[in-house]
Amino acid sequence: MAANVEPMRGKCRAIPFSACMFSLPCALATILSGCAPPRIRPPVSSAGYGRGPNAPQAKHASVLVTPMPSSDRSNATDQAPETAGAPTADSEDSDATEDALGAGNDEPSQSSFAASTYAGLPRGECESELERRSIAFRSVTEARGVIAPVRLDGPLFGIAFHSMLPASSRSQSPYEIYDCRLVLALDDWARILAKYNITEVVHYSVYRPPPASQVLRGPGKRHSGALAIDVGWFRTADGERISVEKDFHGRIGAKPCAAASLSATTRPVALLLRQVVCEAAASRLFHVLLTPDYNRPHRNHFHLEVAAGARWVMVR
Repeated sequence: MAANVEPMRGKCRAIPFSACMFSLPCALATILSGCAPPRIRPPVSSAGYGRGPNAPQAKHASVLVTPMPSSDRSNATDQAPETAGAPTADSEDSDATEDALGAGNDEPSQSSFAASTYAGLPRGECESELERRSIAFRSVTEARGVIAPVRLDGPLFGIAFHSMLPASSRSQSPYEIYDCRLVLALDDWARILAKYNITEVVHYSVYRPPPASQVLRGPGKRHSGALAIDVGWFRTADGERISVEKDFHGRIGAKPCAAASLSATTRPVALLLRQVVCEAAASRLFHVLLTPDYNRPHRNHFHLEVAAGARWVMVR
C-alpha cells in the first residue's frame, strides 16, 4: 500500500517523495531551498484496523509454552523471566492485527466493552469489584510491573484457575499472580465455561516476572503485567480432560470464529473449544484472543489478554 505524503507548507512546492528518493542533487536542492523534507504518513487500512494510526498497536509476542517449568529455556518474549521455574517460551514477535468484531470502524461503546471497562479501573476500584462479586483473593504487596497484583484464594464462579505447578507450590509462586483486571475478565469468562460443564482451567503462565536487573519503564503489558493468560487445558465435571493442543484440531490461517470454521468443525470437543473462545470474543471480555489457528507457537494454548487503553478486539 502506498504511503501518503503530506505536502510541504509555505512557499515551497511539494516534491514527491519518490522523486527524491534516490537522487542526491534533488535532495540537496530541497534542503538548500529551505523546504522541509516531506513527511510520510503510515498507510491506513480501509477497515480502520490495518497498520495505520487507527490500528490496534498491540505488538503481541507469540509464545510457545511447555507444560512444566524447565531449566533449559530459550529467549522468552514479553520480557519473560530468566529465573528458575519460569515457563519456556519461544521468541517470535508479530505485529499482525486481526479482524475486529463488528464492521469497519464500528467501535462499541465503553459501557458495552467489558475488557476496556476493566482495563481502565484503578486498583482500589478493581479490588472493590472483586469483593462485590465475593471472589476470594489476597492483595499482593508488590509484583514488579503489575499495577494491581492479586492471588486467587478460591474459584471463579465455581471454576478453579491455576498453573500446572503442584498444589503445594502454588501459594507462594509468582506464576499464580494475576492483575486484578484480568481476574474480572476471567470471572466473566467462567460464566461461559460453566455452561459447558467445565470446572477447572489450567494455564501455562499468567505473570512472568521481569529479571531483577531489568529497569522497568512503566507498567508491564501482557504477561509481564499479569494481564494475559495462556490456557493449556480444561477439566469437566465428569473428569474429562480437554487439551487445546490435542483437541482443537485447527489450521493455521483459519478464522476460528468465522461461520465457515464453526460449521466445518465436526468433533464435539473441538467445537466446544471454539465456542468458549468465540463467546468470550463476542462478549468482548478480552482484547486479544489467540488460538492454534494463529500460528504454530500457539498450537498448545489459548492466549487471552486485557490491554489497557485498547478499544478493539483481535481474535485468531
